[in-house]
Amino acid sequence: MFLASWIWGVAVILCCVSWFLLGRRRRRQGEPPLENGFLPYLGCALQFGANPLEFLKEKQKKHGHIFTCHVAGKYIHFLTDPFSYHALMRQGKHLDWKKFHFATSAKAFGHGSIDPAEGNTTENFHQTFIRTLQGNALDALVEAMMENLQYVMLQSRAPKLQSNTWVTEGLYTFCCQVMFESGFLTLFGKEFHSNNDKNLSSKQETERAHILNALENFKEFDKIFPALVAGLPIHLFKSAHSAREKLGEALLHKNLLKRDNLSELVTLRMFLNDTLSTFDDMEKAKTHVAVLWASQANTIPATFWTLFYLLKSPEAMKAATKEVQNVLESAEESISLDGKHISLNRKQLDNMPILDSIIKEAMRLSSASMTFRVAKEDFTLHLENDFYNIRKDDIVALYPQLLHFDPEIYADPLTFQYDRFLNEKGEEKTDFYRSGRKLKHYYMPFGTGIAKCPGRLFAVHEIKQFLALILSYFEIELVDSNVKCPSLDQSRAGLGILQPSNDVDFRCAARELFDYGQNKTITKGKLQLISLPVLSYFKRLTFSFGTRHSYRIMRKCNGTAFTDS
Repeated sequence: MFLASWIWGVAVILCCVSWFLLGRRRRRQGEPPLENGFLPYLGCALQFGANPLEFLKEKQKKHGHIFTCHVAGKYIHFLTDPFSYHALMRQGKHLDWKKFHFATSAKAFGHGSIDPAEGNTTENFHQTFIRTLQGNALDALVEAMMENLQYVMLQSRAPKLQSNTWVTEGLYTFCCQVMFESGFLTLFGKEFHSNNDKNLSSKQETERAHILNALENFKEFDKIFPALVAGLPIHLFKSAHSAREKLGEALLHKNLLKRDNLSELVTLRMFLNDTLSTFDDMEKAKTHVAVLWASQANTIPATFWTLFYLLKSPEAMKAATKEVQNVLESAEESISLDGKHISLNRKQLDNMPILDSIIKEAMRLSSASMTFRVAKEDFTLHLENDFYNIRKDDIVALYPQLLHFDPEIYADPLTFQYDRFLNEKGEEKTDFYRSGRKLKHYYMPFGTGIAKCPGRLFAVHEIKQFLALILSYFEIELVDSNVKCPSLDQSRAGLGILQPSNDVDFRCAARELFDYGQNKTITKGKLQLISLPVLSYFKRLTFSFGTRHSYRIMRKCNGTAFTDS
Protein backbone atom coordinates (compact mmCIF):
# COMPACT_ATOMS: atom_id res chain seq x y z
CA MET A 1 0.00 0.00 0.00
CA PHE A 2 2.78 2.37 0.96
CA LEU A 3 4.71 1.44 -2.22
CA ALA A 4 1.67 2.13 -4.42
CA SER A 5 1.13 5.54 -2.82
CA TRP A 6 4.81 6.35 -3.26
CA ILE A 7 4.68 5.38 -6.96
CA TRP A 8 1.59 7.55 -7.54
CA GLY A 9 3.25 10.45 -5.75
CA VAL A 10 6.34 10.19 -7.91
CA ALA A 11 4.17 9.99 -11.04
CA VAL A 12 2.31 13.17 -10.11
CA ILE A 13 5.58 14.99 -9.39
CA LEU A 14 7.03 13.87 -12.73
CA CYS A 15 3.90 15.06 -14.57
CA CYS A 16 4.14 18.48 -12.90
CA VAL A 17 7.85 18.73 -13.71
CA SER A 18 7.17 17.71 -17.31
CA TRP A 19 4.47 20.34 -17.61
CA PHE A 20 6.71 22.95 -16.03
CA LEU A 21 9.53 22.17 -18.49
CA LEU A 22 7.59 21.36 -21.65
CA GLY A 23 3.93 22.42 -21.28
CA ARG A 24 4.29 25.99 -20.07
CA ARG A 25 3.94 28.67 -22.67
CA ARG A 26 7.08 30.61 -23.48
CA ARG A 27 6.79 34.30 -24.18
CA ARG A 28 7.72 35.16 -27.75
CA GLN A 29 9.23 38.39 -28.97
CA GLY A 30 6.65 41.15 -29.23
CA GLU A 31 4.14 39.48 -26.92
CA PRO A 32 2.87 40.98 -23.62
CA PRO A 33 4.55 39.96 -20.32
CA LEU A 34 3.43 36.47 -19.32
CA GLU A 35 2.23 35.02 -16.01
CA ASN A 36 1.94 31.22 -16.29
CA GLY A 37 1.20 30.47 -12.65
CA PHE A 38 2.50 27.36 -10.92
CA LEU A 39 -0.40 24.93 -11.29
CA PRO A 40 -0.94 22.84 -14.43
CA TYR A 41 -4.06 23.92 -16.34
CA LEU A 42 -5.27 26.23 -13.55
CA GLY A 43 -2.33 28.61 -13.87
CA CYS A 44 -3.30 31.84 -12.05
CA ALA A 45 -6.96 30.84 -11.65
CA LEU A 46 -6.92 30.49 -7.85
CA GLN A 47 -5.19 33.82 -7.24
CA PHE A 48 -7.43 35.57 -9.73
CA GLY A 49 -10.58 34.02 -8.31
CA ALA A 50 -9.74 34.95 -4.71
CA ASN A 51 -9.67 38.68 -5.46
CA PRO A 52 -9.59 39.65 -9.15
CA LEU A 53 -9.20 43.37 -8.54
CA GLU A 54 -6.20 43.08 -6.24
CA PHE A 55 -4.62 40.39 -8.44
CA LEU A 56 -4.87 42.58 -11.55
CA LYS A 57 -3.63 45.66 -9.68
CA GLU A 58 -0.57 43.71 -8.57
CA LYS A 59 0.15 42.49 -12.11
CA GLN A 60 -0.47 45.95 -13.54
CA LYS A 61 2.05 47.42 -11.13
CA LYS A 62 4.55 44.69 -12.05
CA HIS A 63 4.10 44.57 -15.84
CA GLY A 64 2.37 47.76 -16.98
CA HIS A 65 -0.85 48.33 -18.92
CA ILE A 66 -0.99 44.95 -20.71
CA PHE A 67 -0.02 41.45 -19.54
CA THR A 68 -0.99 37.82 -20.15
CA CYS A 69 -2.28 35.39 -17.53
CA HIS A 70 -2.80 31.66 -17.85
CA VAL A 71 -6.25 31.03 -16.32
CA ALA A 72 -7.97 27.63 -16.43
CA GLY A 73 -6.38 26.56 -19.69
CA LYS A 74 -6.89 29.92 -21.42
CA TYR A 75 -4.37 32.65 -22.07
CA ILE A 76 -5.96 36.00 -21.33
CA HIS A 77 -4.34 39.32 -22.25
CA PHE A 78 -5.60 41.94 -19.77
CA LEU A 79 -5.68 45.46 -21.16
CA THR A 80 -5.76 48.00 -18.32
CA ASP A 81 -5.19 51.38 -20.00
CA PRO A 82 -8.62 53.03 -20.56
CA PHE A 83 -7.17 55.16 -23.36
CA SER A 84 -6.49 51.96 -25.30
CA TYR A 85 -9.96 50.47 -24.92
CA HIS A 86 -11.12 51.98 -28.20
CA ALA A 87 -8.21 50.27 -30.00
CA LEU A 88 -9.62 46.92 -28.93
CA MET A 89 -13.08 47.85 -30.22
CA ARG A 90 -11.61 48.58 -33.67
CA GLN A 91 -10.17 45.06 -34.05
CA GLY A 92 -13.34 43.39 -35.34
CA LYS A 93 -11.41 41.88 -38.23
CA HIS A 94 -9.13 39.95 -35.88
CA LEU A 95 -11.23 39.55 -32.72
CA ASP A 96 -14.48 37.64 -32.29
CA TRP A 97 -16.85 38.78 -29.52
CA LYS A 98 -19.44 36.05 -30.20
CA LYS A 99 -17.36 32.88 -29.86
CA PHE A 100 -16.85 33.10 -26.09
CA HIS A 101 -20.47 34.07 -25.38
CA PHE A 102 -21.95 31.37 -27.62
CA ALA A 103 -19.76 28.67 -26.08
CA THR A 104 -20.53 29.83 -22.53
CA SER A 105 -24.30 29.88 -23.16
CA ALA A 106 -24.35 26.35 -24.58
CA LYS A 107 -22.17 25.08 -21.74
CA ALA A 108 -24.15 26.73 -18.94
CA PHE A 109 -27.74 26.36 -20.16
CA GLY A 110 -27.48 23.01 -21.92
CA HIS A 111 -28.81 23.92 -25.36
CA GLY A 112 -26.99 23.26 -28.61
CA SER A 113 -24.64 25.84 -30.06
CA ILE A 114 -26.39 29.05 -31.10
CA ASP A 115 -23.51 29.98 -33.39
CA PRO A 116 -25.03 30.01 -36.92
CA ALA A 117 -21.74 28.60 -38.19
CA GLU A 118 -22.46 25.38 -36.25
CA GLY A 119 -25.66 24.74 -38.21
CA ASN A 120 -28.20 24.43 -35.35
CA THR A 121 -29.86 27.77 -36.05
CA THR A 122 -29.64 30.70 -38.41
CA GLU A 123 -31.05 33.19 -35.90
CA ASN A 124 -28.99 36.31 -35.19
CA PHE A 125 -29.54 36.39 -31.44
CA HIS A 126 -27.93 39.78 -30.90
CA GLN A 127 -30.21 41.40 -33.46
CA THR A 128 -33.22 39.69 -31.89
CA PHE A 129 -32.37 41.21 -28.52
CA ILE A 130 -31.74 44.68 -29.95
CA ARG A 131 -35.02 44.56 -31.88
CA THR A 132 -37.09 43.52 -28.86
CA LEU A 133 -35.33 45.35 -26.00
CA GLN A 134 -34.67 48.75 -27.54
CA GLY A 135 -36.50 51.36 -29.61
CA ASN A 136 -40.28 51.17 -29.73
CA ALA A 137 -40.29 47.68 -28.20
CA LEU A 138 -38.84 49.14 -25.00
CA ASP A 139 -41.96 51.28 -24.47
CA ALA A 140 -44.18 48.20 -24.22
CA LEU A 141 -41.76 46.51 -21.81
CA VAL A 142 -41.61 49.59 -19.58
CA GLU A 143 -45.41 49.83 -19.50
CA ALA A 144 -45.81 46.14 -18.65
CA MET A 145 -43.10 46.25 -15.97
CA MET A 146 -44.71 49.30 -14.34
CA GLU A 147 -48.02 47.46 -14.08
CA ASN A 148 -46.46 44.21 -12.87
CA LEU A 149 -44.31 45.89 -10.22
CA GLN A 150 -47.40 47.49 -8.72
CA TYR A 151 -49.32 44.24 -8.92
CA VAL A 152 -46.52 42.43 -7.06
CA MET A 153 -45.89 45.18 -4.50
CA LEU A 154 -49.51 46.07 -3.74
CA GLN A 155 -51.54 42.92 -4.47
CA SER A 156 -49.35 39.84 -4.68
CA ARG A 157 -47.53 40.73 -1.45
CA ALA A 158 -50.57 42.41 0.16
CA PRO A 159 -51.00 39.88 3.02
CA LYS A 160 -47.71 41.06 4.50
CA LEU A 161 -48.91 44.66 4.58
CA GLN A 162 -52.42 44.42 6.00
CA SER A 163 -51.75 45.96 9.36
CA ASN A 164 -50.26 49.30 10.26
CA THR A 165 -47.20 47.66 11.75
CA TRP A 166 -43.76 47.49 10.20
CA VAL A 167 -42.87 44.37 8.26
CA THR A 168 -39.24 43.28 8.62
CA GLU A 169 -37.36 41.11 6.12
CA GLY A 170 -34.08 40.85 4.25
CA LEU A 171 -33.46 43.62 1.76
CA TYR A 172 -31.87 41.31 -0.81
CA THR A 173 -34.68 38.77 -0.33
CA PHE A 174 -37.25 41.52 -0.90
CA CYS A 175 -35.54 42.83 -4.04
CA CYS A 176 -35.10 39.30 -5.32
CA GLN A 177 -38.75 38.35 -4.92
CA VAL A 178 -40.21 41.61 -6.26
CA MET A 179 -37.90 41.93 -9.27
CA PHE A 180 -38.03 38.25 -10.22
CA GLU A 181 -41.81 37.98 -10.02
CA SER A 182 -42.37 41.28 -11.83
CA GLY A 183 -39.75 40.55 -14.47
CA PHE A 184 -41.06 37.02 -15.05
CA LEU A 185 -44.59 38.34 -15.61
CA THR A 186 -43.28 41.06 -17.92
CA LEU A 187 -41.31 38.71 -20.17
CA PHE A 188 -43.31 35.48 -19.95
CA GLY A 189 -46.80 36.85 -19.33
CA LYS A 190 -49.57 35.58 -17.09
CA GLU A 191 -51.64 32.45 -17.23
CA PHE A 192 -54.96 32.84 -19.00
CA HIS A 193 -57.65 33.86 -16.49
CA SER A 194 -61.11 35.27 -17.04
CA ASN A 195 -61.88 38.38 -14.98
CA ASN A 196 -65.25 36.81 -14.19
CA ASP A 197 -63.67 33.63 -12.85
CA LYS A 198 -65.00 33.04 -9.32
CA ASN A 199 -61.73 31.33 -8.41
CA LEU A 200 -59.54 34.08 -9.85
CA SER A 201 -57.89 34.94 -6.53
CA SER A 202 -57.07 31.31 -5.82
CA LYS A 203 -55.64 30.82 -9.32
CA GLN A 204 -53.51 33.95 -8.98
CA GLU A 205 -52.11 32.60 -5.72
CA THR A 206 -51.33 29.30 -7.44
CA GLU A 207 -49.54 31.10 -10.25
CA ARG A 208 -47.55 33.16 -7.78
CA ALA A 209 -46.51 29.96 -6.01
CA HIS A 210 -45.29 28.58 -9.35
CA ILE A 211 -43.26 31.74 -10.03
CA LEU A 212 -41.72 31.71 -6.54
CA ASN A 213 -40.87 28.05 -7.07
CA ALA A 214 -39.17 29.08 -10.33
CA LEU A 215 -37.28 31.67 -8.29
CA GLU A 216 -35.96 28.96 -5.96
CA ASN A 217 -34.84 26.91 -8.96
CA PHE A 218 -33.27 30.02 -10.47
CA LYS A 219 -31.27 30.68 -7.29
CA GLU A 220 -30.14 27.06 -7.04
CA PHE A 221 -28.92 27.10 -10.63
CA ASP A 222 -27.42 30.57 -10.36
CA LYS A 223 -25.28 29.56 -7.37
CA ILE A 224 -23.12 27.29 -9.51
CA PHE A 225 -23.16 29.45 -12.65
CA PRO A 226 -19.54 30.63 -12.15
CA ALA A 227 -18.43 26.98 -12.03
CA LEU A 228 -20.24 26.27 -15.30
CA VAL A 229 -18.57 29.24 -16.97
CA ALA A 230 -15.23 27.91 -15.72
CA GLY A 231 -15.92 24.67 -17.57
CA LEU A 232 -17.12 22.28 -14.87
CA PRO A 233 -19.94 19.96 -16.05
CA ILE A 234 -23.34 20.61 -14.48
CA HIS A 235 -23.73 16.90 -13.66
CA LEU A 236 -21.31 17.47 -10.79
CA PHE A 237 -24.03 19.62 -9.17
CA LYS A 238 -27.08 17.39 -8.85
CA SER A 239 -29.49 19.90 -7.29
CA ALA A 240 -28.48 22.70 -9.68
CA HIS A 241 -28.87 20.38 -12.67
CA SER A 242 -32.34 19.42 -11.46
CA ALA A 243 -33.22 23.10 -10.96
CA ARG A 244 -32.14 23.97 -14.52
CA GLU A 245 -34.22 21.14 -15.96
CA LYS A 246 -37.29 22.29 -14.00
CA LEU A 247 -36.85 25.83 -15.32
CA GLY A 248 -36.64 24.38 -18.82
CA GLU A 249 -39.83 22.39 -18.33
CA ALA A 250 -41.68 25.51 -17.16
CA LEU A 251 -40.59 27.38 -20.29
CA LEU A 252 -41.44 24.69 -22.85
CA HIS A 253 -43.30 26.20 -25.79
CA LYS A 254 -46.43 24.17 -24.99
CA ASN A 255 -46.51 25.82 -21.54
CA LEU A 256 -45.73 29.33 -22.80
CA LEU A 257 -48.63 29.06 -25.26
CA LYS A 258 -50.96 28.83 -22.24
CA ARG A 259 -49.86 32.28 -21.08
CA ASP A 260 -51.23 35.70 -22.02
CA ASN A 261 -49.32 38.94 -22.69
CA LEU A 262 -46.03 37.32 -23.65
CA SER A 263 -43.39 39.94 -24.40
CA GLU A 264 -42.34 40.60 -27.98
CA LEU A 265 -38.92 39.20 -27.07
CA VAL A 266 -40.29 35.81 -26.02
CA THR A 267 -42.90 35.68 -28.81
CA LEU A 268 -40.27 36.37 -31.47
CA ARG A 269 -37.79 33.94 -29.93
CA MET A 270 -40.43 31.19 -29.93
CA PHE A 271 -41.17 31.85 -33.60
CA LEU A 272 -37.49 31.89 -34.58
CA ASN A 273 -36.80 28.75 -32.53
CA ASP A 274 -39.58 26.95 -34.38
CA THR A 275 -38.69 28.19 -37.87
CA LEU A 276 -34.92 28.69 -37.93
CA SER A 277 -33.50 26.06 -35.57
CA THR A 278 -33.16 22.31 -35.36
CA PHE A 279 -33.36 22.35 -31.55
CA ASP A 280 -35.62 19.87 -29.82
CA ASP A 281 -38.34 21.09 -27.46
CA MET A 282 -36.14 21.10 -24.36
CA GLU A 283 -33.27 22.87 -26.11
CA LYS A 284 -35.69 25.58 -27.25
CA ALA A 285 -36.88 25.93 -23.66
CA LYS A 286 -33.31 26.21 -22.44
CA THR A 287 -32.69 29.18 -24.73
CA HIS A 288 -35.56 30.81 -22.81
CA VAL A 289 -33.86 29.86 -19.53
CA ALA A 290 -30.86 31.80 -20.85
CA VAL A 291 -33.13 34.82 -21.46
CA LEU A 292 -34.57 34.49 -17.94
CA TRP A 293 -31.10 34.30 -16.39
CA ALA A 294 -29.84 37.28 -18.41
CA SER A 295 -32.85 39.36 -17.35
CA GLN A 296 -32.46 38.63 -13.62
CA ALA A 297 -28.92 37.68 -12.62
CA ASN A 298 -27.54 41.23 -12.69
CA THR A 299 -30.74 43.27 -12.31
CA ILE A 300 -31.55 41.78 -8.89
CA PRO A 301 -28.22 42.61 -7.19
CA ALA A 302 -28.12 46.00 -8.95
CA THR A 303 -31.55 46.77 -7.47
CA PHE A 304 -30.37 45.69 -4.01
CA TRP A 305 -27.23 47.86 -4.07
CA THR A 306 -29.14 50.89 -5.35
CA LEU A 307 -31.79 50.66 -2.63
CA PHE A 308 -29.22 49.86 0.07
CA TYR A 309 -27.07 52.91 -0.71
CA LEU A 310 -30.20 55.04 -0.97
CA LEU A 311 -31.29 53.94 2.52
CA LYS A 312 -27.80 54.57 3.90
CA SER A 313 -27.67 58.13 2.54
CA PRO A 314 -30.29 60.57 3.90
CA GLU A 315 -29.08 63.18 1.42
CA ALA A 316 -29.60 60.80 -1.51
CA MET A 317 -33.00 59.75 -0.15
CA LYS A 318 -34.15 63.34 0.13
CA ALA A 319 -33.01 64.23 -3.40
CA ALA A 320 -34.50 61.07 -4.93
CA THR A 321 -37.84 61.51 -3.15
CA LYS A 322 -38.12 65.09 -4.32
CA GLU A 323 -37.33 64.12 -7.91
CA VAL A 324 -39.98 61.38 -7.89
CA GLN A 325 -42.51 63.82 -6.41
CA ASN A 326 -41.78 66.40 -9.11
CA VAL A 327 -42.07 63.89 -11.95
CA LEU A 328 -45.36 62.54 -10.58
CA GLU A 329 -46.70 66.06 -10.20
CA SER A 330 -45.74 67.06 -13.74
CA ALA A 331 -47.30 63.84 -15.03
CA GLU A 332 -50.45 64.60 -12.99
CA GLU A 333 -50.19 61.19 -11.36
CA SER A 334 -51.64 60.63 -7.91
CA ILE A 335 -51.27 57.95 -5.27
CA SER A 336 -54.75 56.93 -4.24
CA LEU A 337 -56.82 54.29 -2.52
CA ASP A 338 -59.17 53.80 -5.47
CA GLY A 339 -57.03 51.11 -7.11
CA LYS A 340 -55.63 53.33 -9.84
CA HIS A 341 -51.98 52.58 -10.47
CA ILE A 342 -49.23 55.08 -11.17
CA SER A 343 -48.22 55.24 -14.82
CA LEU A 344 -44.82 56.61 -15.80
CA ASN A 345 -43.74 56.23 -19.40
CA ARG A 346 -40.24 55.90 -20.79
CA LYS A 347 -39.86 59.62 -21.44
CA GLN A 348 -40.81 60.49 -17.87
CA LEU A 349 -38.43 57.88 -16.48
CA ASP A 350 -35.67 59.31 -18.65
CA ASN A 351 -36.27 62.67 -16.96
CA MET A 352 -34.87 61.46 -13.63
CA PRO A 353 -31.17 62.40 -13.62
CA ILE A 354 -30.84 62.00 -9.83
CA LEU A 355 -32.11 58.41 -9.89
CA ASP A 356 -29.86 57.85 -12.91
CA SER A 357 -26.85 59.03 -10.95
CA ILE A 358 -27.76 56.95 -7.89
CA ILE A 359 -28.12 53.81 -10.01
CA LYS A 360 -24.86 54.47 -11.84
CA GLU A 361 -22.96 55.05 -8.61
CA ALA A 362 -24.37 51.88 -7.03
CA MET A 363 -23.43 49.87 -10.11
CA ARG A 364 -19.97 51.45 -10.28
CA LEU A 365 -19.32 50.19 -6.75
CA SER A 366 -20.70 46.68 -7.33
CA SER A 367 -19.91 45.85 -10.96
CA ALA A 368 -17.19 43.33 -11.83
CA SER A 369 -17.99 42.54 -15.44
CA MET A 370 -15.42 41.50 -18.03
CA THR A 371 -15.30 42.21 -21.75
CA PHE A 372 -13.91 39.32 -23.82
CA ARG A 373 -12.65 39.09 -27.39
CA VAL A 374 -11.21 35.88 -28.91
CA ALA A 375 -8.43 36.11 -31.50
CA LYS A 376 -9.52 34.62 -34.84
CA GLU A 377 -5.91 34.37 -36.00
CA ASP A 378 -2.40 35.47 -35.10
CA PHE A 379 -2.31 39.26 -35.38
CA THR A 380 -0.71 42.41 -34.04
CA LEU A 381 -2.76 44.48 -31.59
CA HIS A 382 -2.01 48.17 -32.08
CA LEU A 383 -2.61 50.25 -28.97
CA GLU A 384 -2.20 53.98 -28.44
CA ASN A 385 1.59 53.91 -28.01
CA ASP A 386 2.58 50.25 -28.44
CA PHE A 387 1.78 47.11 -30.37
CA TYR A 388 1.77 43.47 -29.27
CA ASN A 389 1.54 40.10 -30.99
CA ILE A 390 -1.51 38.02 -30.09
CA ARG A 391 -1.87 34.31 -30.87
CA LYS A 392 -4.92 32.65 -32.39
CA ASP A 393 -7.59 31.58 -29.82
CA ASP A 394 -6.09 33.79 -27.10
CA ILE A 395 -8.50 36.07 -25.26
CA VAL A 396 -8.12 39.83 -24.93
CA ALA A 397 -10.04 41.12 -21.90
CA LEU A 398 -11.02 44.35 -20.16
CA TYR A 399 -11.81 44.41 -16.45
CA PRO A 400 -13.73 47.67 -15.88
CA GLN A 401 -13.61 47.48 -12.08
CA LEU A 402 -10.01 48.72 -12.41
CA LEU A 403 -11.47 51.77 -14.12
CA HIS A 404 -14.35 52.22 -11.68
CA PHE A 405 -12.05 52.17 -8.63
CA ASP A 406 -9.32 54.38 -10.10
CA PRO A 407 -8.82 57.35 -7.70
CA GLU A 408 -7.53 59.48 -10.60
CA ILE A 409 -10.94 59.17 -12.25
CA TYR A 410 -13.22 58.93 -9.21
CA ALA A 411 -12.14 60.78 -6.10
CA ASP A 412 -12.54 58.62 -2.98
CA PRO A 413 -13.63 55.72 -5.22
CA LEU A 414 -14.83 53.38 -2.46
CA THR A 415 -17.34 55.92 -1.13
CA PHE A 416 -20.91 56.20 -2.40
CA GLN A 417 -21.60 59.71 -3.73
CA TYR A 418 -25.13 59.90 -5.09
CA ASP A 419 -24.44 62.96 -7.28
CA ARG A 420 -21.14 61.72 -8.74
CA PHE A 421 -22.72 61.47 -12.20
CA LEU A 422 -24.41 64.89 -12.07
CA ASN A 423 -22.87 68.13 -13.32
CA GLU A 424 -23.31 71.62 -11.84
CA LYS A 425 -26.65 72.00 -13.62
CA GLY A 426 -28.00 68.79 -12.13
CA GLU A 427 -27.81 67.02 -15.50
CA GLU A 428 -25.92 63.91 -16.55
CA LYS A 429 -22.17 64.29 -16.16
CA THR A 430 -20.05 62.87 -18.98
CA ASP A 431 -16.72 64.61 -18.38
CA PHE A 432 -14.29 62.36 -16.53
CA TYR A 433 -10.51 62.67 -16.74
CA ARG A 434 -7.37 60.68 -16.13
CA SER A 435 -3.91 62.25 -16.22
CA GLY A 436 -5.54 65.45 -17.44
CA ARG A 437 -7.11 63.76 -20.48
CA LYS A 438 -10.82 63.30 -21.03
CA LEU A 439 -11.95 59.68 -21.05
CA LYS A 440 -14.26 58.16 -23.63
CA HIS A 441 -14.71 55.04 -21.51
CA TYR A 442 -15.29 55.80 -17.82
CA TYR A 443 -18.38 53.74 -16.87
CA MET A 444 -18.68 50.18 -18.17
CA PRO A 445 -20.94 47.87 -16.13
CA PHE A 446 -22.68 46.80 -19.34
CA GLY A 447 -19.56 46.22 -21.41
CA THR A 448 -18.68 48.25 -24.47
CA GLY A 449 -18.69 48.19 -28.24
CA ILE A 450 -20.92 45.95 -30.34
CA ALA A 451 -21.26 43.43 -27.51
CA LYS A 452 -22.66 45.99 -25.07
CA CYS A 453 -25.60 44.47 -23.18
CA PRO A 454 -28.68 44.97 -25.39
CA GLY A 455 -30.96 44.91 -22.34
CA ARG A 456 -29.16 47.68 -20.45
CA LEU A 457 -31.85 50.32 -21.09
CA PHE A 458 -34.63 48.07 -19.83
CA ALA A 459 -32.58 47.11 -16.77
CA VAL A 460 -32.06 50.74 -15.74
CA HIS A 461 -35.72 51.56 -16.35
CA GLU A 462 -36.76 48.58 -14.20
CA ILE A 463 -34.69 49.82 -11.29
CA LYS A 464 -36.00 53.38 -11.69
CA GLN A 465 -39.57 52.11 -11.67
CA PHE A 466 -38.86 50.01 -8.59
CA LEU A 467 -37.40 52.99 -6.72
CA ALA A 468 -40.16 55.40 -7.80
CA LEU A 469 -42.83 53.00 -6.54
CA ILE A 470 -41.00 52.23 -3.29
CA LEU A 471 -40.66 55.94 -2.55
CA SER A 472 -44.32 56.55 -3.43
CA TYR A 473 -46.09 53.68 -1.72
CA PHE A 474 -43.95 52.73 1.27
CA GLU A 475 -42.24 53.96 4.36
CA ILE A 476 -38.92 52.12 4.36
CA GLU A 477 -35.80 52.11 6.54
CA LEU A 478 -32.93 49.88 7.61
CA VAL A 479 -33.47 48.09 10.92
CA ASP A 480 -29.94 49.12 11.92
CA SER A 481 -29.10 52.51 10.42
CA ASN A 482 -25.44 51.93 11.27
CA VAL A 483 -25.20 48.54 9.57
CA LYS A 484 -21.98 48.05 7.63
CA CYS A 485 -22.05 47.72 3.89
CA PRO A 486 -21.94 44.01 2.98
CA SER A 487 -18.81 42.86 1.19
CA LEU A 488 -18.96 41.84 -2.46
CA ASP A 489 -19.21 38.15 -3.26
CA GLN A 490 -16.11 37.71 -5.41
CA SER A 491 -17.13 34.27 -6.65
CA ARG A 492 -19.10 35.96 -9.43
CA ALA A 493 -16.32 38.25 -10.61
CA GLY A 494 -16.40 38.64 -14.36
CA LEU A 495 -20.14 37.95 -14.65
CA GLY A 496 -21.52 41.43 -13.91
CA ILE A 497 -22.98 42.92 -10.74
CA LEU A 498 -21.66 41.16 -7.64
CA GLN A 499 -24.09 39.95 -5.01
CA PRO A 500 -23.75 40.93 -1.33
CA SER A 501 -22.01 38.37 0.88
CA ASN A 502 -24.87 38.68 3.38
CA ASP A 503 -28.38 40.09 3.52
CA VAL A 504 -29.38 43.24 5.45
CA ASP A 505 -32.61 43.59 7.44
CA PHE A 506 -34.98 46.44 6.63
CA ARG A 507 -38.56 47.26 7.51
CA CYS A 508 -41.38 48.82 5.57
CA ALA A 509 -45.04 49.76 5.85
CA ALA A 510 -47.54 50.76 3.22
CA ARG A 511 -47.98 54.52 3.32
CA GLU A 512 -51.78 54.17 3.16
CA LEU A 513 -51.65 52.14 6.39
CA PHE A 514 -48.98 54.11 8.18
CA ASP A 515 -49.73 55.70 11.53
CA TYR A 516 -53.52 55.96 11.30
CA GLY A 517 -53.58 55.80 15.07
CA GLN A 518 -51.50 58.93 15.65
CA ASN A 519 -52.51 62.54 15.17
CA LYS A 520 -49.32 63.95 13.69
CA THR A 521 -48.56 66.41 10.95
CA ILE A 522 -46.12 65.59 8.22
CA THR A 523 -43.17 67.73 7.19
CA LYS A 524 -40.08 67.26 5.05
CA GLY A 525 -41.24 64.10 3.37
CA LYS A 526 -42.16 62.04 6.47
CA LEU A 527 -45.71 60.78 5.93
CA GLN A 528 -48.04 60.32 8.88
CA LEU A 529 -51.82 60.43 8.43
CA ILE A 530 -54.34 61.91 10.90
CA SER A 531 -56.33 59.02 12.28
CA LEU A 532 -59.88 58.19 11.21
CA PRO A 533 -62.09 55.74 13.11
CA VAL A 534 -62.89 53.71 10.03
CA LEU A 535 -60.81 53.56 6.86
CA SER A 536 -63.93 53.14 4.70
CA TYR A 537 -64.91 56.73 5.53
CA PHE A 538 -62.32 57.75 2.98
CA LYS A 539 -63.89 58.47 -0.37
CA ARG A 540 -60.54 59.33 -1.85
CA LEU A 541 -57.00 60.01 -0.72
CA THR A 542 -54.70 61.88 -3.03
CA PHE A 543 -51.13 62.96 -2.46
CA SER A 544 -50.61 66.12 -4.44
CA PHE A 545 -46.90 66.87 -4.46
CA GLY A 546 -45.99 70.54 -4.22
CA THR A 547 -42.68 72.24 -4.94
CA ARG A 548 -41.81 72.73 -1.28
CA HIS A 549 -39.94 70.16 0.78
CA SER A 550 -43.07 69.10 2.65
CA TYR A 551 -46.06 67.22 1.25
CA ARG A 552 -49.39 68.94 0.71
CA ILE A 553 -51.96 66.32 1.53
CA MET A 554 -55.48 66.89 0.28
CA ARG A 555 -58.12 64.63 1.73
CA LYS A 556 -61.85 64.41 1.38
CA CYS A 557 -63.88 62.72 4.01
CA ASN A 558 -67.69 63.10 4.20
CA GLY A 559 -67.43 66.17 1.98
CA THR A 560 -64.91 67.98 4.18
CA ALA A 561 -61.47 68.86 2.77
CA PHE A 562 -58.37 68.96 4.97
CA THR A 563 -54.98 70.34 3.95
CA ASP A 564 -51.70 70.03 5.86
CA SER A 565 -48.61 71.78 4.49
